[in-house]
Amino acid sequence: MAKFLVLYHSPIPAAEMMANTTPEQAQAGMDAWMAWAQRNGNGIVDLGMPLGSNMQVTHGSSSPGSSQASGYSIIQADSLAAAAAMLEDHPHFDTPGGTIEVFELLAMPGMGEP
Repeated sequence: MAKFLVLYHSPIPAAEMMANTTPEQAQAGMDAWMAWAQRNGNGIVDLGMPLGSNMQVTHGSSSPGSSQASGYSIIQADSLAAAAAMLEDHPHFDTPGGTIEVFELLAMPGMGEP
């Protein structure tokens, strides 16, 4: 079974979305995430967290980042296609303009499994 990094993207920063959400909307959103996690059981390695501000770092300098990444999860599945299938009904798609990217985590020689 392989592990995968899931990146949630949104044109609206996660902090802004959370600040403009009522407690009832926040609870409904969390309930939807927990239902998704329960449906996928052991496929969820790390449910993840929202992402805040970012910086782009290059050799010798850094500047405010422009990424629309708004959160992450770590999942496991038999293949990239199976990982993508786990995400087809993800509640992040209720986020205006929300998209999801999934990457296979590759083992590095000498470091073991991802």
